[in-house]
Amino acid sequence: MGFPGTWMTESESMVYRVVPKCACSTIGQIMFYSDHGRFFDGDIHDAEAGLHKWAIAESQEKITRNVTTHGSYAFSCVRNPYTRILSSFFDKICGIQRNGKRYRGNLVPLLVQKYGIEVEGDFDQIASFRRFLLFARDTVRFRKPMDPDIHWSAMSGHLSTFIVNGGRYDKIFFTETFNAGMEEVLGAVETPVPIAVSDVPRFNESEGHGPKRAHPVEAFFDDLSMHLVYEMYHRDFELFRYDFEDPSNKMPRGEIDLDEVHAKLGD
Repeated sequence: MGFPGTWMTESESMVYRVVPKCACSTIGQIMFYSDHGRFFDGDIHDAEAGLHKWAIAESQEKITRNVTTHGSYAFSCVRNPYTRILSSFFDKICGIQRNGKRYRGNLVPLLVQKYGIEVEGDFDQIASFRRFLLFARDTVRFRKPMDPDIHWSAMSGHLSTFIVNGGRYDKIFFTETFNAGMEEVLGAVETPVPIAVSDVPRFNESEGHGPKRAHPVEAFFDDLSMHLVYEMYHRDFELFRYDFEDPSNKMPRGEIDLDEVHAKLGD
């Protein structure tokens, strides 16, 4: 299994377990800058050099050695499940991707046909999102009509692979308090190039892919929608202290207990 979704600076100053839709573009660029004194020119997900990634075969041995010996500070970042699934919908389902095409080719036509989703023109965002949510639940719970996509599979699932295969996190922080969390990470490591989080632009690579959200977060979630979200993300709400009862409250209700995370996700 190894360590899928794991990135490490070439200097091995830090190790990061990517969780999609949780500031991963900005974190990756900070890691790249901290080694090279410049940001990667383009989407950091496309970088094939300057950053060790599990997806690059030559990086796997170095990442495995580092993670299994806890050779570097290891961290990740999480986000409110309500805003994360909304972001996935507007970016991946409604948006045109950076290659100029729809995400995953025939995915959107499938959703239009089987779930009645609309993504063109002045469509009903709330109705289409709720139908997408039904599809996302089907993929997560029943793996039909396909396996769940990384952008809407549970954060706890992403984080658990790192633990199960022998890794241990030193920090998991919140997207909602990004600067404070990332500053704590950088304060705990020594990097070849100093970097101040407050000076870093936000690399929101999905921004502009899709239509702007026309309603507040809570408008998208009725009782049934909340039930579907809980079906998919109950462990995320519990472990990362987010407020399931109130979709309008994006902030966590407390700090993450790393011992609890390792105990419950290390099974």
